[in-house]
Amino acid sequence: MPLPGNLLTTAMAVMPQTNVQEALSLALSLDVPFWPQLPNYSYYEDMYVQAAEHFPGILLDLDKRTLRFSMEKFIVEFEETLSRFEDPAYFDISETYSVVYHDFLSRDLADKPAIRGQLEGPISFGFNVLDQDDRPILFDDTIRPFMMEFMAQRINTQLAQLKKRNANAFMFIDEPGLQFIFSAMSGYGEQKAKTDLDNFFSMVDCPRGIHLCGNPDWDFLLGLDMDILSLDIYTNAEIFSSCAGSIKKFLDRGGVLVWGIVPTGYELFAKESLGFLMMKLEGIWQHLGKKGVDIEQLISQSMLSPATCCLVNPDKGKTVENAFSMVNDLARMLRDKYLHG
Repeated sequence: MPLPGNLLTTAMAVMPQTNVQEALSLALSLDVPFWPQLPNYSYYEDMYVQAAEHFPGILLDLDKRTLRFSMEKFIVEFEETLSRFEDPAYFDISETYSVVYHDFLSRDLADKPAIRGQLEGPISFGFNVLDQDDRPILFDDTIRPFMMEFMAQRINTQLAQLKKRNANAFMFIDEPGLQFIFSAMSGYGEQKAKTDLDNFFSMVDCPRGIHLCGNPDWDFLLGLDMDILSLDIYTNAEIFSSCAGSIKKFLDRGGVLVWGIVPTGYELFAKESLGFLMMKLEGIWQHLGKKGVDIEQLISQSMLSPATCCLVNPDKGKTVENAFSMVNDLARMLRDKYLHG
């Protein structure tokens, strides 16, 4: 099934809410709903912790809210994991690790244009989780290939669960860490990342793509074998729109872009207006149009979302709630203009 475009709305999953039902209601208020990740509700609902379930060698401390890795523990647990590698239940997210996910799956989602899930990607997971020597496990040549395979299994299992509820389900692989491989990080460079990610995507079922709020090498990212790319265009408009050639190629092979345009930070949101955000987004599209990107095609293969997730606003969840509402309003205005005009 093709991914929806036509300026439908979705959002990234990490949300500041501490009430599961409130967060789910908000997620369901968008055209393409998802199950929220609520680290303020429970450390189990943190995106790294959820990806770590059943990963051999993990040391999870709920009280200190830390996630570490021990090679000694990995060696002990590795065989058990291998023996369960064909068992989907082992790779799904358990109710302990997300009450939100299971609540979402219990709902009737069949009439939505699509639904979406997500899992932390292997690059970010590998950067974030440190071993007994305080070294990211991504740099370990024995752990890294296994981690890629493990995360692919987890993504495929979740996608299969979502597709039972809605045939148009798809997955975001959250990869905030991707922006760091283009700095002078020792031990893991761009070429290695390209090889690893190509191999990783060859193991991951479609449709799937990357979501990140940072600023990586966009040409690199748009060249990966994925179906959808979700980004913070509010912050990265100039640099992203300079990649018109790669954007055109991505669209020509059927890729969908999710334009994160409405800021969720308290101060930034307070100074924005619908009119300005509409003008900003249309300005980017017009610029791409001049560079040879077909605007009609672009709109049919575009979705809208908030620009980033935000856990630290002084008003807790209120700004995020307002940003979701503004994304829906902006989408209606743009659809009226471009699709019904």
